[in-house]
Amino acid sequence: MNLSELKPAPGSRKKRKRVGRGGAHGGTSCKGHKGQKARSGCKLKPGFEGGQMPLSRRLPKRGFRNRFRRDIVIINISQLKVFSQGSVVDVETLMSQGIIKKQGDGVKVLGKGDIGYPLVLKVHMISASAREKIEAAGGSIEVI
Repeated sequence: MNLSELKPAPGSRKKRKRVGRGGAHGGTSCKGHKGQKARSGCKLKPGFEGGQMPLSRRLPKRGFRNRFRRDIVIINISQLKVFSQGSVVDVETLMSQGIIKKQGDGVKVLGKGDIGYPLVLKVHMISASAREKIEAAGGSIEVI
């Protein structure tokens, strides 16, 4: 093998297609005839309709989107019955048991249902009624 015999792999070197220079893609360069999109330097914004009022502006706007909305995951005391007496209930154990699917911006425990044994809760928020029921059962709450 000599250096003079080296060649690139077949198909690895491609030549750029020069449109508008005669031949297969000459003349209009596959852009049709005249019009805004046939011109060089044509940059149209998404949704531009040639000066007609765009659809996004013609349709009515409804409602309000709060940019500061927090995604709080809610569980009830009745869902905590899957845990044994005295166990520590935090976000990881709730996810492993399948009670919640995601942590979101926090987990809040509400007071629907009853529990008859103590649990150690480590959650972001808890309602007053849920706090009373858990403390009445002998459990403790740690707000993280």
